Amino acid sequence: MNVRLIERPPVRLACLRHQGTYGPDVGRFWAETFNPWLAMQQLGPVARFGIGHDDPGLVPPEQCRYDVGVAVPEGWTPNGGAHLTELPGGRYAVLDFEGTAADIGAAWAALMGRWLPSSGLRLDARPCFEHYGPASRIDGETGVFDCELCLPVAPL
Repeated sequence: MNVRLIERPPVRLACLRHQGTYGPDVGRFWAETFNPWLAMQQLGPVARFGIGHDDPGLVPPEQCRYDVGVAVPEGWTPNGGAHLTELPGGRYAVLDFEGTAADIGAAWAALMGRWLPSSGLRLDARPCFEHYGPASRIDGETGVFDCELCLPVAPL
């Protein structure tokens, strides 16, 4: 796996929450709820983030929480059901992903189940997230998209 270690700064986010199964349901939430909301914000091309708060192996799928967020400037006021949060900065292991919503779970599993145990690092308490830079893309026909899978790490 081609994993790189980077330092990320903290990011102030405005988020909308999806509760339910991950995978294709999250893709629909992005398309049908988040993207129309984001277009109304007129923030221009900005970084977007997907934060899965729960492990679907431990939490019933219908109770899993996933926040879709966008970087917002200081002083931005939440609207349309958004809440503000800060994504912590620090050291992250990053894996570039390209695939569909149905494929992303396997990529996360490989990063955590194969790469992390042999890395000499451990997962810390910060959230794992997907980072979609301003140049990230999605193919409307195939559903293929690209992002960075970001795993918060610390020394053993």
